[in-house]
Amino acid sequence: MKFSIFYEMQISEPARSSEAKLFHDCLEQAVYADALGYHCVWAVEHHALFEYSHSSAPEIFLSFVAARTKKIRLGHGVTLLPHRYNHPIRIAERIATLDILSNGRVNWGTGKSASLVEQQAFECDLSTLHDEWREALEMIPLMWAQEVFSYEGRFFKIPPTQVIPKPVQSPHPPIFAACSRPESAAAVGKLGLGALNFAFGSDDYLTDKVKQYRQAIAGAKPVNYQINNHIACTPATLVLDEDLKACRYGMRGARFFLESLSRYYFSGARPVGKLNVPRDFLSDDDLQQARAQRNTPGSEMAIIIGDPVCARESVQRFADAGVDELILVMQMGTVPHELIMESLRTFAENVMPHYKT
Repeated sequence: MKFSIFYEMQISEPARSSEAKLFHDCLEQAVYADALGYHCVWAVEHHALFEYSHSSAPEIFLSFVAARTKKIRLGHGVTLLPHRYNHPIRIAERIATLDILSNGRVNWGTGKSASLVEQQAFECDLSTLHDEWREALEMIPLMWAQEVFSYEGRFFKIPPTQVIPKPVQSPHPPIFAACSRPESAAAVGKLGLGALNFAFGSDDYLTDKVKQYRQAIAGAKPVNYQINNHIACTPATLVLDEDLKACRYGMRGARFFLESLSRYYFSGARPVGKLNVPRDFLSDDDLQQARAQRNTPGSEMAIIIGDPVCARESVQRFADAGVDELILVMQMGTVPHELIMESLRTFAENVMPHYKT
């Protein structure tokens, strides 16, 4: 199993100074993750999702990471493909340039955003959002493969154009897609793409989801890009030597992460300003109950929080379900930078060696 880290650039109650510090802290964490042997740094693209995600220019953040690291891969998780967000030519250029400068370390995730905040801010046509994503997905690998690219489709009519530069990975960086709905992993597999999943559901649910993905990708026949048989999950994570401390900070962070996500994706609204989500530590009773429910039969597989022993049990559940990569969400809006650094080290030293291949 591969172990990576995930960045939304979350921050509770940001000011300009704390927001700036956040970016430098995340860069320090990514450099440390490279030294510790993590597989990939994944960064999202979101716009105007105040507090939940301040990662609006991941291509710049990942460029800084590339310049400061040697081995760790650089994941766009994901680039928004509908053309009101990004023109496909610009995406092809940016991904290829980062792939060159990082000596072939880019993973390219694709998506379309399910947030009304972003969709309406960029004046997207919701009725064509999926089809725009599909068309761009087919176009961009062709831009990398062909010396002179031209295209005439539903949304784009591009005359003969030399799209440069070309990526150094041959024939292109591995391609992934976001899976935000329960049924979407199989749909992504049918397209031959790697699957980037939120970590929700029981052991049986995730095992079945992986099974459906494998069955779907076995029959995939993409024309313009290579198959990427790879399924990843993004559990909220904090692993410290002291279990109680990890749970106090980690479960508060996970609650902030999940409830902030819900406000933007599941409320049907467009939040503006400070989010109405809890930021305090869990009560003693709630914390005790949450600790007791970890890794029990039928419990949700959304977190890896606790000491290394508990963390290994959680990781084993994902391994048993057939997951290829865990993209650990350690950078949550209420978790201090110092604890994230400690968690990166503790997980790398006491959990990764038991599973890493």
